[in-house]
Amino acid sequence: MDTPTILLASRTLRGVADDKWPSLTWPELWRVLRRKPLCYQITRQRGSHRTLKSEAGYPDLLLAFHERATIPPGLVRKILTKDVGLTESQARQLL
Repeated sequence: MDTPTILLASRTLRGVADDKWPSLTWPELWRVLRRKPLCYQITRQRGSHRTLKSEAGYPDLLLAFHERATIPPGLVRKILTKDVGLTESQARQLL
């Protein structure tokens, strides 16, 4: 009887990415979001939460800014690709 072959090449292990994404501090991420082509501006702030609106037509963002906190690589990737809507290559060019 043949045993099934388990293919893992197409999957990544949790916490291990094929391509390395950097961890950033909030001020570093804010500098990325302000630059062209994203052009985000703070439109509202309540405590540490800031609402960001893009002059270039990207979706609005609501983020909690903590100056000393480090944003893990997975969250940097999520914010730039899923929340903002960039492709991974576009996001990498901004970093």
